[in-house]
Amino acid sequence: MPITLRELARTLRLPVLAGDVSRPVGWVHGTELADPTPFLEGGELLLTTGLAVVGADYVERLVRAGVVGLGFGTGLGHDVVPVELVEAAAKADLGLVEVPRGVPFIAISKAVSKALAADEYAALTRTSEAQRALTRAAVRGGVAGVVRRLGQWIDGWVVLLDAAGVAVHEHNARQVPGLSAEVARLRTAGGLASAAFETGGWNVFLQALGSRARGVLAVGTAAPLDAADLSIVNTAASLLTLALAQNDAVDAAHRELRSGQFRLLLAGIPIDGLPSRFRVFLVDEPPDAGFWAEHEGRIVVLTKEFDGFASSEVDVTEVARGYREAQQARRAGVRTFEDLAGSLKVPDGFADALLRPLDAETRETLRVWLTHHGAWDPAAAELGVHRHTLRNRVRKAEQALGRSLDSPGLRAELWLALHREGQ
Repeated sequence: MPITLRELARTLRLPVLAGDVSRPVGWVHGTELADPTPFLEGGELLLTTGLAVVGADYVERLVRAGVVGLGFGTGLGHDVVPVELVEAAAKADLGLVEVPRGVPFIAISKAVSKALAADEYAALTRTSEAQRALTRAAVRGGVAGVVRRLGQWIDGWVVLLDAAGVAVHEHNARQVPGLSAEVARLRTAGGLASAAFETGGWNVFLQALGSRARGVLAVGTAAPLDAADLSIVNTAASLLTLALAQNDAVDAAHRELRSGQFRLLLAGIPIDGLPSRFRVFLVDEPPDAGFWAEHEGRIVVLTKEFDGFASSEVDVTEVARGYREAQQARRAGVRTFEDLAGSLKVPDGFADALLRPLDAETRETLRVWLTHHGAWDPAAAELGVHRHTLRNRVRKAEQALGRSLDSPGLRAELWLALHREGQ
């Protein structure tokens, strides 16, 4: 920590006369100007021998400028510190110390400079040690290791949020405030965005991980992060970004491998690790365990039981048939291929004769429309067309067939024919 006026007075044996001497000294500046404030930045210990008029107005100007203290040199222009100055400093709570003639101003400047250098070196050393520790944690423990190690260096809590804003790793996060709104704003900003704000008694710092926003690192501390701690957090964010990028690359390789294995199965080439008998499922989300692959924009799962559109039971040599059956179950809107229950057993040539007047677009339109039991809005949504467009296509089909689709019998015949065609 920077040296305080109290510590400086104790080190150099300077009498403390008034005011708050607990504030840290950022710099030392000597002046005999009646108004030195245009040349100050705040945080200084101002040294003067009182050649200019020093009174209540002088003290008030220094306080407004953010001066942390005043050192008054005696033995030159003044044998003692003027009483009015002591009273004004006490009233304004400005730290005031006497600087006897035996203590040169340069000695005070050197003491503060030495303390600031030591503090900066300590901060650099701590930052360097933290960066090495975080790097080791990344190598040994991956993403979770970095979060845990950062939490040990930062006096507060640490949470790693995924791209959906869900906490996936955390340290000391029992009192984390709600962050969803700020995280959403951060993602909207895009790129390597960051944000700092105060909420729930915590000073929170958020850092997006990577330009693709793979996640967000959230850190909460009782006091705002100083430069050293911010550097440590940025190092952790960089390591997490690299680790998440590596995880993405590994996941992509695994997905490609599974897709390749599924293509082998479709070609009738068995692979190891599958049950002797299983079903082919078309699902929305991959399972946590078992074989799954991405194929033709869909997720395919090979297992005995799962929630999705399923084929009948097959073995490793019958996956192509199982995949076709799962597709048919999905198109028909039934859970399993068996649910079609043989209803597609129609005379040979029936489907071809009935569907011959219809082109491919019209056949697909009728299949979707009949799947939704003639409901216009959901069928139009699945086809990606306006409901008026759907009505025009159905009217076109009636004209081609020469029959009204208000007839339940015709709808049943078309349903059977369209599914017979899909087999």
